Amino acid sequence: MTQPPHDEPTARSPEELREQVERTRHELGDTVQELAGRADVKTRAREKAVAVKEQAGQKAQAWSGQAKAKVSGVAHAVEEKLPEPVKQKGAAAAQGAKEKAAQAEQVWQDKAPQQVRDHRTALLAGAGALVVAFLLIRRRRNG
Repeated sequence: MTQPPHDEPTARSPEELREQVERTRHELGDTVQELAGRADVKTRAREKAVAVKEQAGQKAQAWSGQAKAKVSGVAHAVEEKLPEPVKQKGAAAAQGAKEKAAQAEQVWQDKAPQQVRDHRTALLAGAGALVVAFLLIRRRRNG
């Protein structure tokens, strides 16, 4: 038999001995679970990958915000330095683009068959789904 630990007095009764044994079993079970967790390399690697992914996402958001702020500042500085004629030409070009878009929409309304116009969203969604399916099939064949 082994000697009792120095920090625990020996049991004075069978009931105390049972309690000590039960407490020791629980402690041993906890220790075994902790060691098993440390030995489970796949789970630890997965947990580490999740943590790294979250950290990368947070950094990407921070960098994205910084980049947007810098771009906004640069755009504002460039806008301030542009000569007035260039600003006017840009505004005129934007207006022309809006007018062309409106004309294209009108042509669509005039020339597209009624059934196509009524189901435009569904047709676009179907076309998008076909493109995605094509890309996935192509990727599997090449991958």
